[in-house]
Order: sequence, then structure tokens, then C-alpha cells
Amino acid sequence: MDSKELWTRYCEQLRVYPELGISLDISRMRHEDDFIESMTPAMNDAFKAMAELEAGAIANPDENRMVGHYWLRNPELAPNPELAEEIQASISKISGFAKAIHKGEIKTEKGEVFKNVLLVGIGGSALGPQLVADALWHPSNPMELFYIDNTDPDGIAKTLTQIGSDLDKTLTIVVSKSGGTVETRNGNLEAAKAYQKLGLSFEKHAVAVTCPDSKLDKLAADSGWLERMHMWDWVGGRVSIFSAVGLLPAALQGVDIQEFIAGAKEMDDLTRVDSIDQNPAARLALMWYASGDGKGKKDMVVLPYKDRICLFSKYLQQLVMESLGKEHDLDGNVVHQGIAVYGNKGSTDQHAYVQQLRDGLNNFFVTFVEVLQDYTEDSDNVSNLHVETGVTSGDYLNGFFQGTRRALFESNRDSITITIDELTPKSLGALIALYDRTVGLYASLVNINAYHQPGVEAGKKAAAQVIELQKAILTELESRSDDAGLTADELSAAIGQEEEAESVYKILEHFAANPGRGILRTGDRHPSSSRYKLAATE
Repeated sequence: MDSKELWTRYCEQLRVYPELGISLDISRMRHEDDFIESMTPAMNDAFKAMAELEAGAIANPDENRMVGHYWLRNPELAPNPELAEEIQASISKISGFAKAIHKGEIKTEKGEVFKNVLLVGIGGSALGPQLVADALWHPSNPMELFYIDNTDPDGIAKTLTQIGSDLDKTLTIVVSKSGGTVETRNGNLEAAKAYQKLGLSFEKHAVAVTCPDSKLDKLAADSGWLERMHMWDWVGGRVSIFSAVGLLPAALQGVDIQEFIAGAKEMDDLTRVDSIDQNPAARLALMWYASGDGKGKKDMVVLPYKDRICLFSKYLQQLVMESLGKEHDLDGNVVHQGIAVYGNKGSTDQHAYVQQLRDGLNNFFVTFVEVLQDYTEDSDNVSNLHVETGVTSGDYLNGFFQGTRRALFESNRDSITITIDELTPKSLGALIALYDRTVGLYASLVNINAYHQPGVEAGKKAAAQVIELQKAILTELESRSDDAGLTADELSAAIGQEEEAESVYKILEHFAANPGRGILRTGDRHPSSSRYKLAATE
């Protein structure tokens, strides 16, 4: 394809949505000439399925739940007026609470103005807020955000150390829909202990974001937490960014959440159009289908050419892979669907793995995300420095993006380009909604349920079994006074878990590596010969 043909194809395939400041270019995706036309009947069915979903159909039969996160962006679509009022009331409550915090009407235990926000959550309860915080950060933000988003003690300690003595000016938001997520429970306990060490009341600095009457909701109510913000069981974690999960930390940071919601609503409106030609989510979903033959045969590499949205690739990992990675289709057939997602940012990746993208296995398609405006907003640090005559750092970033896109296409590698005029709450909301809708349409095309996650639940159950095994190990060791200790084989047999010898060994190694856990190891570290016993206590 020569340059003239490519220009013609670009002009034909580019779709510009000026009201949102977003463009979608699929001209560098190769597919049969009649592909889109051939997929029209299937896409029409997907449009119908999406309409039924938004009308309140039970889309998650595993839990007998509706999937109504689209209503968060337009409460008028909710299936009844009461629910619409609840959504509006939640947004108003969030805005009012954030204003009261900023004005000092709600103060810290010591009567000072809150300075920081510590968000405790995991997965969608943290990824979305982190993406928004990074993308829309500004030096004038009234509050700085910190996160405990894992059950890693070292990571928790690092975050609490970064906050340091300012913990007394820190508002902690604990996010868990059910209140039973153990990682969040652990982070909550660790944070509460940190407040206690400073002689502070955790409850006077704590806000819960959870479903009504959940374990967390009852804990917050009984303990007198500062506030409780409610969400709904029909909002999944990976799509919860437009609920209190994402809106509360954004509002506290100083983000215009009304504009954020408005951008998503306008994108939703665009992607309800039953026309492949004009519907950006439909066009995007079809390109995913074409690239992977509807079976996810190619990975999605996401390359944002903007530091502020580096986390977008990580956000899409959860949204796409948790939604589409399914063993069975809606008819019960084993299909093993999914699209693997990875990426970092440009132009960093040109010094990392673009070499393989161009010359290695052609098992992927790229999604470039470019932002035309170099500086999100003027500040004292913006100089528009010309690193060469007439050339800025931003010009180089644009050049690297265009160069990589061209080099990949010339090497028979496909790519999609999303162009954003400027990064604002509105454009970010629209970008997130675009991919949210695309996932829903693609799931219909490949006949899977995008709104449940049995694999995640299986992992949680397996983790719980390991903890129970650990408890049995400790009980057994405490009952013995054998100075020689026991091997993993002997200990697994003693607790009647011979088939779990490997897990027993790994649990014991974890204990032995942490002196405070009270387990001593002797031997050569080999699984079959190392021996373990309780450490002597003074």
C-alpha cells in the first residue's frame, strides 16, 4: 500500500468526535474488505443485548444481578425513579462532603484541615481512582492521594512512611463492596494500627465506601466512622469508577466530577447509535474481533504517549481481561476466550520492548493513545523549552509516536490510534466509557458473559485454603516439643494433608524468613530435608 493509498484509507477510516475532543483511527488495522459488512448482523445483535442490559436485564446470572453501571453516568436510564434518585443523591453527597472537607467544615481529630487522602482498596477499588488521580493531578489540588492497594506488608509500610507524621491530617477511605475482601480488611487494620501508634482515633479519620448493610458498613456504623458512602451490588469493581469508589477520591483531589461524568455520558450516547459507521465502540470491538479472529489470538499492547495516563494500560488489563477471560460461553461451551493486555508508555517502550513488536512474533495489535496538548494546564514549571531550534520535548514525543506507528505498520504490525485533544475530566471520562462499552459489545460478539468472574473467586477460595493449612501447621508445631523439628513431609502427614506437602513447605519457608513469626529452620533449605520447629521463647 503506497502513501497515497494509505492517506485515502486514513481519511476514510478516521472518525472524529469534536464534542468530546476524541478521534478513533482504525486505518492501520488490516482485515478483509467485506469484514465489517459481514459482521453487521452480529453487531446488530450486540446492540440489542446492550440495550437490554441498560434496561435492567439480569446480566449476571451467577449472582442474579443486574449490571447497571451505565446508569451512574445517566441516572435517567435507571429502571425505576427510586434508583435514579439514589444515584443522584449519592453524587450530591459526595460533592457536599468533599466541599466540607476542603473548607474545613469537617476537620481532623485535632481540629485541623485534612491534607491527604489514603485510599485502601484493591483491584477496581484502587485502579480506577489511581488512574484518575495521575491523569488529572495538578499542583493546586487541595489534597494529595496515597494508596494501600495490596496485602504486601512492605508496600503498606512504604505508603505509611511516605505519609509520616501527616497521618493526623489524612482522611482514610476504605473501599469494599461486600466488606469481606481480605486484602482490604488487612489494609484497613494496618492503617488503623498506624493511627493508634500516633495516639489518634482511626474512626475520626475514616470513611467507608461499601454496599448498605455489608460487613464494612456495619463496622463503620457501629464504630462511628466519619462517614459512609454507599454503592450498589449491581456495580462491579472494574466498572465502579463512576460510583463513590472513584468519584469520592476524585472530588477530594479537586477533580470536577460533574465534567468527568458528563464525558462518560456523552460517550455512552455516541455508542448507543446502532450504526457501525458512527459508533466508536462498535468499530473498536470489530477491530479486536478481526485481529484475533474472534478468539483472542492476538494480544492488545496499549501504548499511551502521555505520562499522566501510563496507568491506562494497567486499568485496561483488569477491565478487558477480567471481563473477557472466560472458560465457557453463554451456551455452556468451553471456549477459553479472552484478550491479553499489556503495555507501559511511549516513548519509554521504544527503549524496552518495541524491538520485539517490530521484529519478533506478530502475535499482537497495538493501541496508541496520543494527547495533542503537551501541557495539561499552565503552571510555573511550564517553559515550552525549545530543546532544538523550533523543537520542544513534546514535539519529540509526537515524533516518536508517529515513527513507531509507521515502523510497525511497515513491518506488517497492526495498530489502532486514539487521539485526545487535551486531557480533562471530560475527555478522561469519555475514554474510560469508550472502552467500557467496547468490552460489552465485544463480549456479545463472542457470546460470553462479561460481568462475572468465576476465576477470581476460585483464586480467593484457594487462598483461604492456604490460610487454613497455615493455622493447622501452627497448631501442630505448638503441640510438639521435638527439638529436632519436622520436615515438610512429616508435618503434612501429621496434620493429615500429605497431598499438600509443597504448600506446607512454602508456608514454613515464609515463616522462617520472618523471624517475628517464631519458626526456626535447620538444614540445607531442600524441601525434603529441612526441618522446622517453634523458636524458643524467653
